[in-house]
Amino acid sequence: MQRTGRSLPASVLKSIRDRKKQKAKAAPSEGTRPAGTLVASYNVHKCVGVDRKFDPERIGRVIREIGPDVIALQEADNRFGDRAGLLDLPRLELETGLVPVPVSGNGKGHGWHGNVLLLKRGIVRDVHQIELPGLEPRGALVAEIDLDGKRTLRIIAAHLGLLRRSRSEQARVVLDIMNSPDEKPTLLLGDLNEWRLGNRSALNTLHTTFGSALPAVPTFPSRLPLLALDRIMANRHGMISTVEAHDTPLSRVASDHLPLTAFVRL
Repeated sequence: MQRTGRSLPASVLKSIRDRKKQKAKAAPSEGTRPAGTLVASYNVHKCVGVDRKFDPERIGRVIREIGPDVIALQEADNRFGDRAGLLDLPRLELETGLVPVPVSGNGKGHGWHGNVLLLKRGIVRDVHQIELPGLEPRGALVAEIDLDGKRTLRIIAAHLGLLRRSRSEQARVVLDIMNSPDEKPTLLLGDLNEWRLGNRSALNTLHTTFGSALPAVPTFPSRLPLLALDRIMANRHGMISTVEAHDTPLSRVASDHLPLTAFVRL
């Protein structure tokens, strides 16, 4: 059989090597969790796994594995029709303590254009639902949350489009949200659908505010993640640490994306 390894792009080979290194690491022992707030972003693929089974309970188990303080979900509602929510949110709250940030006019849906933001504790000060431009129905959920009684954190949960031109326009809308005189610590969480790096990336416009120093961690496809479609970004240097894909036997099958996690220090 002819060897094909030489024809693989360098980025793909690097992703495979990094994945092997991560698997080789020993599981962290209890008590080694870094300091800070654990945040996560997870495209749940309408609760359909790579085995093509619709299983919302399995998504809930992955979220329990992560144990986040804050998590942004994408594709948590039906895309068409009444956009009904697909998760058992009362059960999720009972098992994890996570409560969805309320949105208006969502009918039977959990969130806004499939974006759901859940948190374990804190006070929601303000919520905005933003329509994003493009051919596909896309949106962003913007919430200002008082996590510790002292400081307010702005979280933008977004799902950008499949078309590069749409992503560029949507990234500019995200930056417009940031243009306020009382600039707050801000996190951008979500499936940004951009696998390109460097000058070809549609996310270049975001780097002026959110920076580009953090590693792009592959999360898609979940069986063998090669593309860094999901991102966690902040407008403060040093605010985010330990950005990792939550890679477990369960998460590899529950959705076509792996969850992405990070620790945030205010």
